[in-house]
Amino acid sequence: MPLHEDLPDLIEKGQFDIREDVKLRAKRLAENFDWEKDDALRIWSFAPDNSGPNILVDTTKAVQFMNEIKDSLDNAFQWAAKQGVLTEENMRGIRFSISDCELHADAIHRGGGQLIPAARRLYYASELTAEPRLLEPIFLAEITAPIEAMGGVYSCLNQRRGIVNEEEQVAGTPLNCVRAYLPVAESFGFTGALRGQTQGKAFPQCVFDHWRIIGDDPLSAGSKAHVIVTGIRKRKGLKEEIPALDNYLDKM
Repeated sequence: MPLHEDLPDLIEKGQFDIREDVKLRAKRLAENFDWEKDDALRIWSFAPDNSGPNILVDTTKAVQFMNEIKDSLDNAFQWAAKQGVLTEENMRGIRFSISDCELHADAIHRGGGQLIPAARRLYYASELTAEPRLLEPIFLAEITAPIEAMGGVYSCLNQRRGIVNEEEQVAGTPLNCVRAYLPVAESFGFTGALRGQTQGKAFPQCVFDHWRIIGDDPLSAGSKAHVIVTGIRKRKGLKEEIPALDNYLDKM
């Protein structure tokens, strides 16, 4: 399931951490993000790199050997969160809850060699069935230009899916400052295009600001998100088709 939209940012800023006091963290999650108190007390890990914005929670009831397999399931979780199923890029903002587990009575069959690959397939299958979405990075672009060049600034931003956030005049100068959100994917060649449309009078500065969800379904052929996923997989030398759910079902 998806995490609350504000929680991944707080995790990335270090305000939630696997090393902090369990009860204090559980209280904050319950009060601020509507978590069940019992679930918040049973967080196993954050991923990737034990600090990322994805959470693994043990919600099982009366299942034996869970502490024994915890490290194996966590290792698989770190792996899956680092290389997501869609494009082998990091996952972000996902909670995985382990609700039930049936384990072999013989300890030799509960080792990492058996559990890690199986758990990784389970995480991938869970992601595919949970209506996954792509996230694209967004720049905050600050553009300074004289008033007569503003038409070119707005035209260039519109051509590149830019969203103007605010515009204000720079005090004591004939310049205006425009702040706009610009997708990173649209930023390549942006400076040249902007100066071309303003006769070299505009000066942009871009810094990363946030992630934005691409609303299209990446599993739907022909959608914009599907085209992006296919392009990334092709560039990485992967099979262009997103793996089907059947790939992660164990054949008995």
